Amino acid sequence: MSDSQDICSAGRDSQWRKELRDAMPAKERTAIPRVEMPHLPADYRITCFEEVNEGLSDEQALLEAKRCLDCPDPQCVSGCPVSIDIPGFIKNIQRGDFAQASAVLRATSALPAVCGRVCPQERQCESKCIYNKMKKPPVAIGYLERFAADRAAATHSDAVSRPASTGIKVAVVGSGPAGLSFAGDMAARGFDVTVFEALHEIGGVLKYGIPEFRLPNSVVDHEIDQLRSMGVEFVKDVVIGKTYSHEDLKAMGFKGIFVASGAGLPRFMGIPGENLIGVMSSNEYLTRVNLMGAGRTDAPTPVIHGKHAAVIGGGNTAMDSARTARRMGAEKVYVVYRRGEAEMPARIEEVAHAKEEGIEFLTLHNPVEYTGDERGHVSMMRLQRMELGAPDESGRRSPVPVEGAITEVAVDMVIVSVGVSPNPLIPEAVTGLDVSRRGTLVVNDVTMRTSLADMYAGGDIVRGGATVILAMGDGRRAASAMAAALLA
Repeated sequence: MSDSQDICSAGRDSQWRKELRDAMPAKERTAIPRVEMPHLPADYRITCFEEVNEGLSDEQALLEAKRCLDCPDPQCVSGCPVSIDIPGFIKNIQRGDFAQASAVLRATSALPAVCGRVCPQERQCESKCIYNKMKKPPVAIGYLERFAADRAAATHSDAVSRPASTGIKVAVVGSGPAGLSFAGDMAARGFDVTVFEALHEIGGVLKYGIPEFRLPNSVVDHEIDQLRSMGVEFVKDVVIGKTYSHEDLKAMGFKGIFVASGAGLPRFMGIPGENLIGVMSSNEYLTRVNLMGAGRTDAPTPVIHGKHAAVIGGGNTAMDSARTARRMGAEKVYVVYRRGEAEMPARIEEVAHAKEEGIEFLTLHNPVEYTGDERGHVSMMRLQRMELGAPDESGRRSPVPVEGAITEVAVDMVIVSVGVSPNPLIPEAVTGLDVSRRGTLVVNDVTMRTSLADMYAGGDIVRGGATVILAMGDGRRAASAMAAALLA
């Protein structure tokens, strides 16, 4: 990565950056209002799966880039799990060099167009922006990241080259964000990388878990094609632990293995009625719709089309499920969450979009039972009203039942989105792995190496649940450590 990192780090005090700073005093920069993301109107977007956010124009991006003060000690970079040179790419946008802005991004991120769309910037890089200390909206880093990546893709100015090979083969288990990030970093270092994916599409959760109205498949496919251009090989329909064992991979010549098999095992609440027809996990629902085309009338794996749907949970996956149900024809969609809206882990933008699309939020409520009709189909949910008590271990106030406060709501579909557990296949199939009580792989926090010398891991299989960017950060750390070990 040395050449790419030179792109990122060179010119911190270069003449052109000084000229940009001098051209507009800080007072004028801070007076520019934060850009607003153009988006499709709600009454139209609920009829289709077109991407809701439309992206910034050149003029909008150039103006927003001027807001960046190019701080001497940019805290936004420390807030990014993959340490993107944020002022560097933004200042390249300001001077109109969009290709160079993309190059700076790709020096540390294999998926800039993805991250610009789905990363929680408001809790990461943007939360560290100096504008927050001024009580002003932070620079729209995520919007600008998406702009730079999309602009470079549209003008074919983001082409990547294949580096000279070291002749050392490494394998990746899973093609989600952790696996793709690791693959990109290892390929850039000259390793021969093969990514094994259990499903029939490459992209992992980026394909099956995130709807196209938030992350179009074409965007993911472009990022994957970039990795192919670097020499990464992708193999679909292969289940490591079943199709090939750990010993098989070693026999095939792979000197290092990175496990990024995700957390695809859904959790349920264990309440009465969860086995009724029409009650399903968000994993199943989104996978059927996103990956298997369940929205089509001729779908080989159709999904129930409820008219009154409830989604249980308050994370981004819950928002995705609720907004998908609306697009699939539900006339009424409820989001049921046991805490208040302020405690929701979902992105503020996703909650706002859901409200615009007519989704009703039943916060401070928790399901205690589902009842069904004579056909065994869910027809009602019983909700316990909650109130917030003392903070729990996470620092959030714990929900406490309000005695006797039970509400019944008619529903014909329930999507449970209360968390996932790690895929158990690798931990069960590979002997010698240190596995936690939660079923996650135990790794060194710095190197991401497991208890086996040739096996590293990252993403949900280690964290139990992670954002795209945190998973990518795991992949980058694992790539750095494995490369150092294999080249020693």
